[in-house]
Amino acid sequence: MKKLQNCLYITKDGAYLHKKRETLLIEQIVEGEREKLLQIPIHSIGSIFCFGNIMVSPQLLGFCGESGTHLSFFDRYGKFLANVVGKQSGNVLLRRQQYRVADEQSIFIARNIIVAKIRSSRVLLQRHGRNHGKTPTLLFAINRLKQIIEQLAAQTEYEKILGLEGEAAQHYFSAFTNMIKPNTDKSLFNGRSRRPPKDPANAVLSLLYSVLGNEISGALQGVGLDPQVGFLHKERPGRNSLALDLLEEFRSFIIDNLVLNLFNRKQLSHRDFDTNCLGGVTLKDDARKRVFQAYQERKQEEITHDFLNETIQIGLLPHVQAMLLARHIRGDIQNYPPFYLRK
Repeated sequence: MKKLQNCLYITKDGAYLHKKRETLLIEQIVEGEREKLLQIPIHSIGSIFCFGNIMVSPQLLGFCGESGTHLSFFDRYGKFLANVVGKQSGNVLLRRQQYRVADEQSIFIARNIIVAKIRSSRVLLQRHGRNHGKTPTLLFAINRLKQIIEQLAAQTEYEKILGLEGEAAQHYFSAFTNMIKPNTDKSLFNGRSRRPPKDPANAVLSLLYSVLGNEISGALQGVGLDPQVGFLHKERPGRNSLALDLLEEFRSFIIDNLVLNLFNRKQLSHRDFDTNCLGGVTLKDDARKRVFQAYQERKQEEITHDFLNETIQIGLLPHVQAMLLARHIRGDIQNYPPFYLRK
């Protein structure tokens, strides 16, 4: 099984990354002189995520493409811009079968992923209710999500599946609003918003969803699947639809739960955010570093994977699910087993 390699997050505006012998050297220009910020062995890095105005040397770009090191670029809001992609791994037969499944059997995989997503969302609400009490909004969401899961069991129409998923998300985030404390004026979170995020919690959610989505894309490429051809999210130029499919399985368990903890444990507050003239909210640099540190720590935690019956790090989940999806597409296992939270 692939080991969880180190992820490097570059948030220093104007940083310059380049390869020096067998190391990654990160520098910045101060009064016309180069100042070293960090130098680490380059082969210890699995992924590099660059936010804002970051410069990368051609030699480092080439190394990342050749070695399979995942290099992604985002704007300062966390919006994905580009990846460096090397040689496509895996065999062409797997990808051809993926395209056939996407055309002929996508509805079944899409439905299973949505059911798993809603199950995990419901469990997160239930856990919060057990620890903090069940408000009427929370109780209604828990009950309605259960009904939606039951409705999805026999659903075979794509548009109706999306409609039920949308309703579930609406109820989930209505309850989520009251789970962040203190949020009586709804200034920390007031329903899901993006492009740009309109409040602090949405700023963190969007940032981490984007990062995790690109990690999933790398995991899919690692097993030979095409991250752009999905089953739930339809193809669109420049969009990694299959990565977005698998992201649905992890939103509440990995990201939403982490964001709740960051605010409820007072690790983040209003003072950690800036608002631009258009109302978009972004993390300040120091706060962004704390978020990435917490995210890395979250990925190091361990869980028992029900299908494999093995204890694995949370950060390995994208690689495990990508492997299981590839096995299903090849016909090695009858059904794709999506990941979801147990009570």
